[in-house]
Amino acid sequence: MKIAFFDRDGTIIEDYPDHQWTDIKEPVFLTDSIETLKSVNKKGYEIIIITNQYLLNEGFISFEQYEDITEKMLNALIHHGVEILDIFYCPHSRTEGCNCIKPQTGMIAEAIKKYPSINIDESFMVGDSIVDVELAISMKMKGFGIGVGSSYNHEKIREVKSIKELLDYL
Repeated sequence: MKIAFFDRDGTIIEDYPDHQWTDIKEPVFLTDSIETLKSVNKKGYEIIIITNQYLLNEGFISFEQYEDITEKMLNALIHHGVEILDIFYCPHSRTEGCNCIKPQTGMIAEAIKKYPSINIDESFMVGDSIVDVELAISMKMKGFGIGVGSSYNHEKIREVKSIKELLDYL
């Protein structure tokens, strides 16, 4: 199974400084994110969202707020014909030392455990942060960094200026 692993905040929906998340009630989709996800589905990829949510254990948002924003995001995506296979999130603070916070590989390991037919060689990771790129490198998979800088000299990593640009490489 080919998987497109997508980061959530800053890649699919708007991201905010940590303290501003407390007041966020609705997901705001970034330009071209919905259409890109739909195109990725059409190219034969299942989509799994891999998201650090340290905001939970660091006290910026409640679990109910996370669930509400996620549900609204998923409902909007479904309404636009985007299929999301699953979401894996890490609620741990940045100082807890867990194995799931990106760039650690725990969330993808959980995805592989749940979906053993995942083929990492045919899959990719995309996100707006260096930790997303580092996760792709750790998993030895193709990765796309949206505006993260081109400091990575790695054959499987490509910087793209926008989420839509990744479609040129699939």
